[in-house]
Amino acid sequence: MNQPPRQPWSLPAIIGGLGRAVNNALQRLGFASRFFVMLLFCSGQSFRRLHLTLREIYFSGFQSLLIIMVSGLFIGMVLGMQGYETLQRYGSAEALGVLVALSLVRELGPVVAALLFASRAGSSITAEIGLMKATEQLTAMDMMAVNPIARVVAPRFWGGVLSMPLLAAIFSSTGVFGGYLIGVVFIGVDEGAFWSQMQASVDFRFDVWSGIVKSFVFGIAVSLIAVFEGYDAVPTAEGVSGSIKSTVVKSALAILALDFVLTSFMFREA
Repeated sequence: MNQPPRQPWSLPAIIGGLGRAVNNALQRLGFASRFFVMLLFCSGQSFRRLHLTLREIYFSGFQSLLIIMVSGLFIGMVLGMQGYETLQRYGSAEALGVLVALSLVRELGPVVAALLFASRAGSSITAEIGLMKATEQLTAMDMMAVNPIARVVAPRFWGGVLSMPLLAAIFSSTGVFGGYLIGVVFIGVDEGAFWSQMQASVDFRFDVWSGIVKSFVFGIAVSLIAVFEGYDAVPTAEGVSGSIKSTVVKSALAILALDFVLTSFMFREA
């Protein structure tokens, strides 16, 4: 006697779908971990051709400077306006420099710079590697005994990792300058108080160093996601497009999740 087909909303179907999703996610996570280990193992070969990594630093870092600097400037100006409106209620308008600097160096600088880096450079890296796979360039390298991970993937990975802390530092610097323009030049906050309180309150170990660590970790996460999604893309136009979208979404979620974890540990140490 034939059994009736299970409805898609039935409990067994839901549990089966959830199990398949978890199994696929674990398989993909395992493949990504093996890919990361292989990438690290092949990094020595890519560093012997240093010009490849320098070219990727130029592509990922230097060509992202415009959006990083403009965004940092406007975010600093917004922080200056919002911070002044709040601080003057309590008679602490001179502490505007501290507010702007700590907000940027600790949190907004690394996080926003990483999000911009993922959307601009990360998506481009995924598109490049995905198109090379779709046009069988990676397969051709394998046939010519050229390791595509060492020749194509590793330089792009390390270019992103090394560019990210520099971009975050530039973002924070231009943001502080934007806060200075609004607070000191346009509103009229005392310039000496703006800089002196900032210098006295911003600690290198707990503030600047935490921002450097965050930006470095974000660079590793975004670069790894970008190269993996490109290398694992389905070799079709739709597959490459889906990998680019996946890179941006996963990078944003990874940045926010890692920011929470790192901030929790850093505040605990402080």
